[in-house]
Amino acid sequence: MSIEKLLGTIKQAGAGAVDAAGPVAIVFGVVEEASPLAVRVDQRFKLTREFLIVPESLVHFELALAHTHEYGGEGGGGTATGTTAPALPAEPVVIRRGLEVGDKLLLLRMQGGQKYIILDRVVET
Repeated sequence: MSIEKLLGTIKQAGAGAVDAAGPVAIVFGVVEEASPLAVRVDQRFKLTREFLIVPESLVHFELALAHTHEYGGEGGGGTATGTTAPALPAEPVVIRRGLEVGDKLLLLRMQGGQKYIILDRVVET
């Protein structure tokens, strides 16, 4: 066997081993269900929550900022006590919105193809 044939055979075997291991790949998906989370990947198959790694940046987070203050004390001529008017909005403020149906996602398939990391939402400009 010539050296060129031997090198070709080694290259083919190496390429086959990498393909069989399911190397890391970037894929696109669309959120089909928000709760429980389900993502359709490349219009081929559906991933459920147990196959997805969701970063904190894509998890819903809100803060209730509305508040009042109680006060008390002596003021010009008597004791004043009470509560201030509400400050800031009554509804919680959304800091980060979670994943919603129809969101387009960029996913990273981990080696072996069992888990997918959601990298971010994809927006069209």
